[in-house]
Amino acid sequence: MLIMRHELLLIVITVILLIVEIFLPNTQKHKIILPAILMMAAVTVLGFFPGTPGVLFGGMYQSTQLTMLLKNILNIGVLIIFIQSVDWLKQDQNKEKISEFYLLLLSTLIGMNYMISSGDFLMFYIGLELATIPVAALAAYERMKEKSAEAGVKLIFTSALSSGILLYGLSMIYGTTGTMYFTDVAPLITGAPLQVLAFLFFFAGMAFKISLVPFHLWTADVYEGAPVNVASYLSVISKGAAVFIFTIILYTVFYKIAVMWSELLYGITILTITVGNLFAMRQQNLKRFLAFSSIAQAGFILLGIIGQSQLGMTTVIYFALVYIFSNLGAFGVVGIISNRTGKENINDYDGLYRTNPNLSLVMMLSLFSLAGIPPLAGFFGKFFLFTAAAKQGYYILVLIALVNTIISLYYYLLVIKAMLLNNSDQPIARFKSDGYTRIGLLMCVAGMVIIGFASSIYEVVYNLSFGLY
Repeated sequence: MLIMRHELLLIVITVILLIVEIFLPNTQKHKIILPAILMMAAVTVLGFFPGTPGVLFGGMYQSTQLTMLLKNILNIGVLIIFIQSVDWLKQDQNKEKISEFYLLLLSTLIGMNYMISSGDFLMFYIGLELATIPVAALAAYERMKEKSAEAGVKLIFTSALSSGILLYGLSMIYGTTGTMYFTDVAPLITGAPLQVLAFLFFFAGMAFKISLVPFHLWTADVYEGAPVNVASYLSVISKGAAVFIFTIILYTVFYKIAVMWSELLYGITILTITVGNLFAMRQQNLKRFLAFSSIAQAGFILLGIIGQSQLGMTTVIYFALVYIFSNLGAFGVVGIISNRTGKENINDYDGLYRTNPNLSLVMMLSLFSLAGIPPLAGFFGKFFLFTAAAKQGYYILVLIALVNTIISLYYYLLVIKAMLLNNSDQPIARFKSDGYTRIGLLMCVAGMVIIGFASSIYEVVYNLSFGLY
């Protein structure tokens, strides 16, 4: 029981919320918000207590100190999203379906936890599907809005296609090895043509989940159509879980063909960072802007994966933790302004500092962290990623990434310039954020500032990554 405590606790919360949903009248749905946040906070805190590593279901499920840490990181992000979503959920059009938001979010988180703890490709695929289907429903949460419904349809169709491709690759792996268990498959990977083809199908399916170029075309449209809080979940939690299991499988299952997949990642990294940055420069809608920014950040994460070492895995996890606070800080500001004013374009933020200085400050810190400006945590995250790639001799790749970092700083500064320097005859009116929103943004700022200086966090992650590669 303790081996699967993360999943069981989330299932318990989901069942409780489902029972409460049945008995609460529609006019009282808002009363479920505080209990949901408190229970999620309890799960997050309990997750950091010493766990019991072990294996279940004959090796299909495996729990280690590392997988427990990865789940805790996701729990932190989901807790912040719960807190930041309160103001939006209390709007009239959402009041009768508040519990659905929490149930869908927890369902997809349970799937991600099973995916991270998978010991074979069957459990991995089940977790992946459980994590994907509720997200499509979340994207279409505001079903009366055409763009939201369109986002849900686009996500479910593209997810189905990518899942089919991935599953076809898994069937080839089973056909050439006769097993689905990671520990049994790994020594049987010889680099045979059919296995290479199987890996390419597997990679294509995962690249869609992570929004790697050229599998990124769905991202901006879905982020723009989905509610801001759902877009932030897709950008941070969904992508983070996919990155975690993708790295684990590369390091433990496909390590014998590392030369092949490292060359593939080399080209994909350059494409992803460059395309993400160039398209982000052209955006006016902030949700599309952050979508292409997240694509570029996914490219930076590949620098750690291509490091092919304990250091590489450590930098991926550390950067994902930093990215959660930085991106949720930016999405949090966009969300509260969108909920209060309906404005989501960059030029709408002209003169924002004069009317809402605190929100402007949070947005500036978040964008600086995403750009990698010291002393914020984003700087250390990117520095470690560059170090992991450079240690493997990828100096040209690191140079290209550094150039792209400068490009990203340019378009992040466009938003900061709009808030701090541009004048507007009709700036966004001054308003006071609710207490939940302030707490969520404060958590993001604290994470961006503290994690960069807390070297012990990096050391803990490094020690837990020992032996993975």
